[in-house]
Amino acid sequence: MVLPMNHADAEAGSARRSHPPSWSRRTVLRASAGLGAALTAGVASGCSSSPSGATRVTVWSWLTGMDKYVAAFNKTHKDIQVELSVIAAGLSGGYAQQTNALRAHNAPDILHVEYQGLPQILTSGGLRDLTDDMADLADGYADAAWRGVRPDGRTWAVPMDIAPMVFYYRKDLFDRHGIDVPRTWNDFRLAARAVRKAQANARITTFPLNDGSFFAGMSWQGGDPWWRVDGDSWEVNVDGEGTRRTAEFWQEMISSGLVKSEPTGSQEWISAMHTGRLWGLLGASWSVGSLNKSIPDDKQRWAVATMPTWDGTPANGMQGGTAFAVSKESKVADAALTFLRWLSTDPEVVHIGATFTSPFPGYEPSRQVAREVYKGGYFLGEPVYDVLDRAAARVPEWTWGPNALGLFSTVANAFGPVSTGGTTLPRAVRRVQTQAVSTMRARGLSVINASDRSRA
Repeated sequence: MVLPMNHADAEAGSARRSHPPSWSRRTVLRASAGLGAALTAGVASGCSSSPSGATRVTVWSWLTGMDKYVAAFNKTHKDIQVELSVIAAGLSGGYAQQTNALRAHNAPDILHVEYQGLPQILTSGGLRDLTDDMADLADGYADAAWRGVRPDGRTWAVPMDIAPMVFYYRKDLFDRHGIDVPRTWNDFRLAARAVRKAQANARITTFPLNDGSFFAGMSWQGGDPWWRVDGDSWEVNVDGEGTRRTAEFWQEMISSGLVKSEPTGSQEWISAMHTGRLWGLLGASWSVGSLNKSIPDDKQRWAVATMPTWDGTPANGMQGGTAFAVSKESKVADAALTFLRWLSTDPEVVHIGATFTSPFPGYEPSRQVAREVYKGGYFLGEPVYDVLDRAAARVPEWTWGPNALGLFSTVANAFGPVSTGGTTLPRAVRRVQTQAVSTMRARGLSVINASDRSRA
């Protein structure tokens, strides 16, 4: 894989952007040599034959509703026909499948990536540099989305949506018991006590110990990225001050019995949300749609607020977010980009998405369309898109590392014993730091252990 060293050229019209430090060429080459993926089963194809003479573009994706987007594009673009193959979700095999296809030189034209997965896919050396192709759209994207597809200061994917985290809460119950919506994490602790006092078997939320991406999103708010690039090395800082503060806070909340620690999304969790045994959810923007679907009878009970903050400084992380990359070996890259630019920026895509979800586009002009087509009535209080817009503007810079996807599992495994008292979150975080450093070094990467610096 070849990336320019210390790229500092801003694209036309994007001088306002701030970019994370560039990877050096040597850093990326070392990552490429050190990371591998196991082969997975073949794709489940959803393709159909293209009209005679049309340019055929192949895409692999697990995005819900992608078939609807593809059908709409194909209907209005007779000269380009997109053929979709549905693959397993990223961490369930999709990323490994795509990485192996890139290395075997048989990848589709378009690949599905998430912001946290892009650096790892980049190590294959098989993605097309889209810097020049996307320069004219640079100023249209939210900063968090644009940074997410530019891990080294060049553009490697086309953003679709972003997923800032917010606080969903049972406004009816908060109001009934006179509990203020927490603005800081200290307020959150006080509110959690008030919830338990109001109803002995109720808790303000759950902290899912099995979800490493959730903890990464919560730690993002703390202002200490887990990875940084220092010259030709990766600096790993999973147990930095911001993450330690996050872990210590939630360990106290768990030990004090103020929150649950079970997974979210289960039938038990849905029942607890509906019956008032759980009064809140710390979740991403996509929970706007999932709450409505999971608990439809809770209409006019829930409201949305920005995340509580540390020391009053507005900030929050993200959990998820979708983008799409183009294979460097694609022979129809221009046609692939025509589809991706449409998918990323065309108002029709938002209208389609609104029929089965609540889109939160990374392209800001489409955000107004999403606001207009959103079918309100479920949430009380401040308009949902007002809250999400503020949350999206508060996402600080964050660097995903070349082992981010595997680290989510490492976090979940380390956190497992917390529920039985076998460890604590701060101890588990230190263990994750040690494992992250050793795993990256074993793959031949040059790694700086930030913990060594802090102890020096």
